[in-house]
Amino acid sequence: MLITSAGVAIAGGIVCLDRIVLHALISRPLIAGPIIGALLHDPFIGLITGAFVELIWIDRVPIGGHIGPNESVVAIVIAAGSILAGQHLGHLSQSLFVFTFLLFLPLGYAGRKMEVLIRHSNNRLSQQVMEDARAGNVRGISRRHLAGLWKTFFGHVFLIFTALTAGTVIIRWLYPLLPPIALEALYYTYFVIPIVGISVALNTIKTRGVMPLFSGLFLIFAMIAHLL
Repeated sequence: MLITSAGVAIAGGIVCLDRIVLHALISRPLIAGPIIGALLHDPFIGLITGAFVELIWIDRVPIGGHIGPNESVVAIVIAAGSILAGQHLGHLSQSLFVFTFLLFLPLGYAGRKMEVLIRHSNNRLSQQVMEDARAGNVRGISRRHLAGLWKTFFGHVFLIFTALTAGTVIIRWLYPLLPPIALEALYYTYFVIPIVGISVALNTIKTRGVMPLFSGLFLIFAMIAHLL
């Protein structure tokens, strides 16, 4: 499991670099989730995870210096945690998915705290870059930029690996102990979360384009297909 978690963490760290380098939407939950799901041979769970997370936090727009919850890390860890726990327990039910979803959802705020710390650290690097620029030290400027990228990469790798490893152990131990009434509540929550997310998305279509609409429509059709 440690090897798999390490592989997911490295892949997640690469995906999360998109948040500061390319900005090509690869780090969006709707893309990051299926990527991790495909690596673990279950892209559908990755897509469901990405749609859920995308809808829940679609209204947290990063404006100016505001840093919202790190939805990329959440989508990656939920998708991987659900699949790995399901493989160990022999099945991946809606109840298990929701249990994993609720367990890892607060990780978004830990990811935000990590990003704040990295930005503060990179502020010092920017001051050193200015000194290198005044001195004409081109190599120094290049090294400072690479240092900032490595901080982001290794910070996300560490957070994903730690959360996924510890979280999967908790799920494998605690989930089988849940009483039937708790499992039933988790099952129905699986259908409630998209409703809440779609309500949020409908208020943000004008500001966020078609992404929330696509996520909402996908979940609606996925739920209908499941019920049929």
